[in-house]
Amino acid sequence: MPSKRHLRWAALPVGLGAGALVLAGCTPQELNGFLPGFMDDSGNALPPATNHTEMVSGLWTTSWIVLLVVGAITWALMLFAAVAYRRRKGQTGLPVQMRYNMPMEIFYTIVPLILVVGFFFFTARDQVILETQYEDPDVSVIATGKQWAWDFEYQGGAADGSDDVWSMGVQAQPDKDGNVNQDALPTLYLPVNKTVKIQLESRDVAHSFWIIDFLYKKDLYIGRDNFWSFTPTREGTYQGKCAELCGEYHSMMLFNVKVVSDAEYEDYLATLKAKGQTGSIQDEYDRLSNLPGTGAHSSEEEH
Repeated sequence: MPSKRHLRWAALPVGLGAGALVLAGCTPQELNGFLPGFMDDSGNALPPATNHTEMVSGLWTTSWIVLLVVGAITWALMLFAAVAYRRRKGQTGLPVQMRYNMPMEIFYTIVPLILVVGFFFFTARDQVILETQYEDPDVSVIATGKQWAWDFEYQGGAADGSDDVWSMGVQAQPDKDGNVNQDALPTLYLPVNKTVKIQLESRDVAHSFWIIDFLYKKDLYIGRDNFWSFTPTREGTYQGKCAELCGEYHSMMLFNVKVVSDAEYEDYLATLKAKGQTGSIQDEYDRLSNLPGTGAHSSEEEH
């Protein structure tokens, strides 16, 4: 008859195989920690939206796995202690008190320290990569947040910005059923597989630039520009919003991002130029083009 030790070692590969089968049955969204952007509406797998999204999802998922394992072990030990050392029938007084158990004290000091250092190391490592800005990007855009919409200026090669083109956005205005016309939202166009550097500015208060499926967001500060560099790797339309409470109509500060081919991107810039929306957007200062319910038109429509 095989010993208990042999049975335990035999159970190890069985457990690993069962775990592999469970993971094999997971959807791409589940494998990426239920983060958005890895499946379409039909349940089909999607490639990463940018060159950084898998890094973000990997850090997120690994952190949760480690935390769940630590939590399971902690709860198991608590339940074991509650059952194994419970007061038995006929017992009175306090149980024997345990003091100065050096191995145990070393364990509950060293293990949390390893966890904290490990989380810090991997977070800092990934953050350095995510926050490294492109020195000579293919596309440079100034995204300006305002109460409660977005303006986008596509920078050309001239130092004075004379060959820049821009679009001005207005905030979302839901209909009586709460539906938002997506085509009327400010839209940022980006070419696929091109390096992008976005300069983030605010006209008024603090905002936050969040493209949901890109799994990253950057704050906009007053008097100090912020930057975000990445490469969009999948064509499509992505939803964005302000992630910083910025006033009464914060929830209407929505925008879209269209990642398109080079040709479609150049065509879009040409349409902005044809409308006369050229030069520095600061010369066409616009904090708020439409007050809720007024029906006011945006500067882009007027041009």
